[in-house]
Amino acid sequence: QVQLVESGGGLVQPGGSLRLSCVASGSIFSIRYMGWYRQAPGKQRELVARITSGGTTNYADSVKDRFTISRDNARNTVYLQMNSLKPEDTAAYYCTILTTSMQGGMLGPYWGQGTQVTVSS
Repeated sequence: QVQLVESGGGLVQPGGSLRLSCVASGSIFSIRYMGWYRQAPGKQRELVARITSGGTTNYADSVKDRFTISRDNARNTVYLQMNSLKPEDTAAYYCTILTTSMQGGMLGPYWGQGTQVTVSS
């Protein structure tokens, strides 16, 4: 069993900032990557940002230079710092992780319940 608990969502004005956090717990041997996806009403879930165990990151073009993903390996925690937020960033944000077993097999991805981010004046 793997649990992901997100926090940090809320209502913010355009141009504002929010920081999302996600803590992973449970039967985790090693985390291959951690990431954030988002889903707006009527749209498909899309990748926002992802970070590997080695620190390699990739971002959706729409959030580059505004969002920063980071992780604390010791705490199995991933963060998403979101700056210069726009109304089009409004969505439910989901944390996800892919883990590896002791034998080297891939497990997951696992998903959190989501946290709502609303950007509106």
